[in-house]
Amino acid sequence: MTKPRIALAVGIICISIFPILVKLNLTPGLISAFYRMAIASVFIVPYVLITKQFKVTSKKAVLFSIICGVVFGLDVGVWNIAIQQSTATQATLLTNLSPVWVGVGAFLFLKDKPKQNFWMGTVVAIIGMVLLVGFDLFLNFDFNLAFIFGVLSGMLYAVYMLLSKNILEDMEVMTFMTISLVSSTIALGALSYAFNEPFTGFSEAGWLVLVVQGIVCQLLAWLLISYATKHMRATRVSVSLLGQAVLASILAWWLLDEQVSLQMVIGGIVLLFGIRLTFYEKPMLKPKV
Repeated sequence: MTKPRIALAVGIICISIFPILVKLNLTPGLISAFYRMAIASVFIVPYVLITKQFKVTSKKAVLFSIICGVVFGLDVGVWNIAIQQSTATQATLLTNLSPVWVGVGAFLFLKDKPKQNFWMGTVVAIIGMVLLVGFDLFLNFDFNLAFIFGVLSGMLYAVYMLLSKNILEDMEVMTFMTISLVSSTIALGALSYAFNEPFTGFSEAGWLVLVVQGIVCQLLAWLLISYATKHMRATRVSVSLLGQAVLASILAWWLLDEQVSLQMVIGGIVLLFGIRLTFYEKPMLKPKV
């Protein structure tokens, strides 16, 4: 189990630097998401074709893989905007509410309903979110674009996880990643064109950041995480991924001089603890006999 754990650790580091790169504001958020997917696609498409790892099992699986790609692309796009409009710390922590939305989706649409611990963890996570962004925001209903997009990003990622879970039972990881990446690229390219986003004219540093996002934060990170998921328990991987929110916050404080108050620290810890409770399998409250 040493190799999967190493792969997971490196994968988490790779995705943790993404919010920092986006927060540099060297490119618009939506176009940054487009190039993240496009650059990753440039590498993965020739690879799967040359190695003959592209294997389509059914038209239904392809269709749902395309939908997954569009949803994931939208997720990254709104997350980028949330990061640029607020802080890397707040946007990343709000996005990491996705396990909560996964549980809500499972309760509404799947036969395997969330257990008692999930709802307890959800309440704790929401309390942490309130602490993180401040009581005034909720008392005054002052939900700005960054907050809305941060939460929306978590919801979109939850939809992606629920859909991809079923698809990967019938389709190989490399095939799924190829289809979803290409569909993400097309969807984000169309959106960027519709909103008149600039596709060129960036500085050398801007292009370098885009390349790093595509190769390191997307392609390398998710290949490593997929490898770890295949050889480790999914719940353990999911909980471990919460560490990227903490690491991203530390990097934002260190590299970007983002101000992190004691209340934000406490809120972030409570939020992550609440999400951790949703993965705890043994009932915490035993029914009375």
